[in-house]
Amino acid sequence: MNDKSKVIKVKKNPHGDITDVMLENGNVYSIDEAIMMAKDDLIEGVNVGKSKNGREYLRSNPNGDEGDNLDNKPNF
Repeated sequence: MNDKSKVIKVKKNPHGDITDVMLENGNVYSIDEAIMMAKDDLIEGVNVGKSKNGREYLRSNPNGDEGDNLDNKPNF
């Protein structure tokens, strides 16, 4: 049984940073919660990257489809 859900929408702050994500099941999580869930393999299609300053961030798995990128998801 696959309990994983995909990110379908994102919420951004005025700087364009993703602050929250909405999953297919309608649940909304802060970006920090979503990063922890991705580390536990609970969200489908994403992984956790690390920026040069050491900050972790959520990103889509590479698949050649820019429409899948989290920055291109609809806002809520």
